[in-house]
Amino acid sequence: MRFKNIRARAAKRKGSDANLVKLLPKVSSQEKLKTLGNDRYLAMMTKVVNQAGFSWKVIENKWPEFEEAFFGFDPEKLALVSPEQWEGYLSDRRVVRNGQKINALQKNLFFVLEISREHGSFGSFVAGWPSSDQIGLMEYLKKHGGRLGGNSGMYFLRRMGRDCFILSRDVIVVLKSVGLEIADRPTSKRDLRKVQDQFNAWHDESGLPLSHLSRIAACSVGENFL
Repeated sequence: MRFKNIRARAAKRKGSDANLVKLLPKVSSQEKLKTLGNDRYLAMMTKVVNQAGFSWKVIENKWPEFEEAFFGFDPEKLALVSPEQWEGYLSDRRVVRNGQKINALQKNLFFVLEISREHGSFGSFVAGWPSSDQIGLMEYLKKHGGRLGGNSGMYFLRRMGRDCFILSRDVIVVLKSVGLEIADRPTSKRDLRKVQDQFNAWHDESGLPLSHLSRIAACSVGENFL
């Protein structure tokens, strides 16, 4: 199935193509991604990790307290936090008192600092990775970051404005409908390569960024009518 047919179906479900366009996520330019500070990347990593398996609304409401507790996620300041202070976060009511999530922040802190030393900034690293190999970037985040695999890694990239598809249930339904033999939750390298190749083909056909392709596909099936 050509992507124009998927888009036409999505537009019909949303009432018009104009309505569909209003739902498309913003995609930042490479320059914009580069200008975002390391603190914002570390903050978003922390937010998606804390929202995983938890109420997104609760984390959003508490977020100003997270920012206060973790020094605005300034990597240079957090790098000076003592082991005793890190342990103290386990009883700090301003944050989610979960050892695994606190440990993930520590790991991501040093991940961001290491990448910045190598690339100049974490934003430069993210901006420089080609969209045609999103699965490679996802694998790198999973391997070197703290709890940034799967959906957390994808939501982190999308929320930072990085061009990125999201493998939601509806998107997977569409991918299967066009002939991809993949798992209901694609995680294997084989399945993810099929997904990447399909999005690359849709991009070549439509000229649209992956983020828009992903959202349009999601809007073309399921219960998300106008």
